Amino acid sequence: MSESVDAEASVLDRLRGRLEGPNTYGNSLPFWAVFAVVIAGLALYPQLVGVYTVIQTSRYFALAFLALSLSFIWGYAGILSFGQVAFFGVAAYTFGIIGLNFSSATEIMAALVGAILVGTVAAAIVGYFMFYGGVRDTYVTIMTLVIALVLNTFMAQTAGSEWAVGVAQLGGFNGMDIPSLTLGIGQSGFVLERAALYYALLAALVVTYLGLRVLVNSSFGLTMVAIREDEARTRTFGYDVPFVKLVVFTIGGALAAVGGVFYGSWGNYIDPTVFGIAFAALPVVWVSVGGRESLVGALGATVLIERMRTELSSGIGPIGSEWALVIVGGLLLGVILFMPAGVVPTADDLIARLRDRRTERGQSTNTPEEAIE
Repeated sequence: MSESVDAEASVLDRLRGRLEGPNTYGNSLPFWAVFAVVIAGLALYPQLVGVYTVIQTSRYFALAFLALSLSFIWGYAGILSFGQVAFFGVAAYTFGIIGLNFSSATEIMAALVGAILVGTVAAAIVGYFMFYGGVRDTYVTIMTLVIALVLNTFMAQTAGSEWAVGVAQLGGFNGMDIPSLTLGIGQSGFVLERAALYYALLAALVVTYLGLRVLVNSSFGLTMVAIREDEARTRTFGYDVPFVKLVVFTIGGALAAVGGVFYGSWGNYIDPTVFGIAFAALPVVWVSVGGRESLVGALGATVLIERMRTELSSGIGPIGSEWALVIVGGLLLGVILFMPAGVVPTADDLIARLRDRRTERGQSTNTPEEAIE
C-alpha cells in the first residue's frame, strides 16, 4: 500500500516539476487546488446559465488564445507585436475559404488544420524577415502593426464578386460567412456549436495553458527569458538569438491562428475589422492588465475585460460601447501607472511580502532560548 502511495506521489512530483518553475506563477499545491476548482466550475457553468451566456463565454475563450499568444512572445521573449491579429484573421479567412469549398465533415476538419498551418507559416515568414533582417525592439511593434493595417485595408476592398476563391466570396467590409467546426468522417459529423463549442474551447485552452507552462519552464524557456533580459549577452554565450526569436514568434502565430479558427467558427462570420487597430490593441490591454509574464493573468484579464465590454454594450447600447473603450483605456493607464508588472505579478509580490512579514513577526516573538533551538 505504501509503495503505491509513494509511486503516486513520485508521479505527481514529476508532473509538478514539469509544470512549475521560475518562469511561472502559481508554483504551489494551493494554486493547483484552486485551478482544479475553477476548471470544475467552468465545466459546470453551461448547466447553470442560459444559452446566450454560454455562447458569449465561448467568444471570450476564443479571444483568450490571442492573449496567450502575446503573453508568450512579449512576456517571455520581449517581442511586443501588434500583429497577432493578422495571424488570427488570416487563419479565420483560410478556414472559411476551405470550409465553404469543401463542406464534408472530414474536409472541415482538414480546413481546421490547413487554417492553423497557414497562420503558422505566415508568422514564420514575417518572423524570418524581421529577425534575420535585424529588425528589433520598437520597429518590430511598428512593422507588425503595419502588416495588420495593410491586411485591413486590402480585405476591406474585396467586396466585388470577382473577389472569390471558388465559391467563397471574401465579401470586403461586409465580411465572409464561416462554417461551423465539425468533427466526423465523410458527410456525417458532430457540429461544435453552443455548449459543444464551449467545451471544445475550454479543453483546448487548458491543454494550451499547461503546455505553455511546460515550455516556458524548459531550457528553451530559460533561453527566451535570457534574450528578453539581455539579448547581447545571450548572443555572446553562443545562442542563435534570431532563430530563437523566430521559433517563439512562429509558436505565437500558431496560437493566434487557433484562436482565429475558433472565433470565426463561433460567429460563422469574419470581416476586416479583425485586422483593425482597435482590435489589434485589445490583446496588448489584456496582457498588460493581467501581467505580461503571467499566462493565467492574461487569460483572466481577457475574460473579465471582454465580459465587461459585452455587458456595457448590451446594457446601454452604442453609448455603452464607447464607455467600454473609455474604461478599458483608463484601466490600462491605471495599471501602467500603479501596477506596471500587471495584476497577477503585483498580487504575487504582495502575498510574498505579507508572508515574509508574518515570518519575521513569528521569529521576533521567540525567546532567545527558542531562537537557539
